[in-house]
Amino acid sequence: MDVKEDSLRETPRQLPSDGTGDTPAVLCPAMEPTNGETVEKLPAYFPQPEDEFPTQPEGSMEAIGPWATGRVTFSPKDGLIGTRPVVDRYSVTQVGASQWRANNQKFFQLSNEKIRDAQLAVNNAKQCVDRSYRKADKTQLESTNHLKSRTRDVHGWKTELEHVLNDITKEIELLEAERRRVKYSLSVLTVPESIAGEFVQLRSKRLESDLIRDEVEEELTKEVALCFEIRDLFNRIREQIEMQLIELKAAKARMEVDWTDKIDTYDIDTHCTQLKNDSPVILWAPGATRFPAEQSTPASYEHYTRESLTDGEAAIQKSENLRSTLNAMYINSVKDLRDQASRVDLVLGEKINLTEEVRLQLEKELLRCLHELATTEKEIEKLRQSARGLDCAMKVAQTRLANRLQRRNVESCRDIPQFALVDEVKILNERTSAMLADLKRAEETQTGLVKARSDLEHEIMVKRKTLYIDKQRGQLLRSFYPSAEALSGF
Repeated sequence: MDVKEDSLRETPRQLPSDGTGDTPAVLCPAMEPTNGETVEKLPAYFPQPEDEFPTQPEGSMEAIGPWATGRVTFSPKDGLIGTRPVVDRYSVTQVGASQWRANNQKFFQLSNEKIRDAQLAVNNAKQCVDRSYRKADKTQLESTNHLKSRTRDVHGWKTELEHVLNDITKEIELLEAERRRVKYSLSVLTVPESIAGEFVQLRSKRLESDLIRDEVEEELTKEVALCFEIRDLFNRIREQIEMQLIELKAAKARMEVDWTDKIDTYDIDTHCTQLKNDSPVILWAPGATRFPAEQSTPASYEHYTRESLTDGEAAIQKSENLRSTLNAMYINSVKDLRDQASRVDLVLGEKINLTEEVRLQLEKELLRCLHELATTEKEIEKLRQSARGLDCAMKVAQTRLANRLQRRNVESCRDIPQFALVDEVKILNERTSAMLADLKRAEETQTGLVKARSDLEHEIMVKRKTLYIDKQRGQLLRSFYPSAEALSGF
């Protein structure tokens, strides 16, 4: 509705009336209706009754005017009108009085016709204006109602988009926190990896007899492998989180564009519903009724919005499922790591206790060995002195035999003393050989004890080295093993 139409609506739409409700016709005096039986006399400037049948003159009309020779003329149309026109330099007389009165009536009749036509046209125009304004008001009201309905629909979609956008924003924040948690877990995971790897390298420096693949070595190897598996799992989870973040952000961007468009549309439609005929911002807009080629239909509009909402809700659901699996993954992974660390610590403690016990037993055995070595050395010295003690007896026996060999003739007899001395020498030789054999065995035993002492001392050194690696270095290194909370990313 334009300003002109508005100004028209503000002007009175009724024509002046005479109080009866009907628009009066402006009639000339000759056409005014009469209510009585008496008929008023017509004005002198209108045709008179005698003009229709004019009376015949009784005699001939004289000439009119002193200067004219006028004569009486008669026309079939006007009847007897008088004399021939008198022409002078001031006027020309062409018609008679009846023609003048008829001419006056013609103009009044023409004026009445035009006035009736004008009044009819004005009445029709007023009725058309009334119908147009009523139709315009009705159409404008319908359009306003449609705009309000559309505004409610747009506001509903906008509100629903806002809810989903808030949910997707919260989900992105939660997933970002999970991504930071995974990254922190990966950084913390380097601690058990380095602890296990360094401990394996330390245990490779054990000495010969203890450089074995024991339970501690096996559990440490399992721990290193488990750390690598969990790191690979965390990396895959991080990739899934990043992909899900990309999907969430893409859905959010699409919904934000749609939400922004709906805000603009809502503002535009709200502004349109507030426009009235007296609004100061209404203007002519030629070409506003065109239909742009890129306009959507209500079906495609609803389909697009529902598709955006569905994509956003699906992305949120996938993210929630992923986060639920992350919690389970953290629980299982941390449990496996801590269980493996507990097993390593357990077998390491058992190994340290066993090695400590072996070291103590070896030290005790070394003491026994040293004691026995001292005893053996004393006994060897005694054996040596004992063996040297028989030398005098041997010398006595051999001297006796040698002296007795100096007997001559019959006196050189194989008597009992001879045999006794020979037996004595034999017994002394046997005893000396036995003592020398015992001395040799004792010396061999001493040599064995010395070697055993050396071996025990070496083994004790090996055990002390192993204890230093496992207890002093290993357990100290294992004391820095991260807690379950740190491994879980908190």
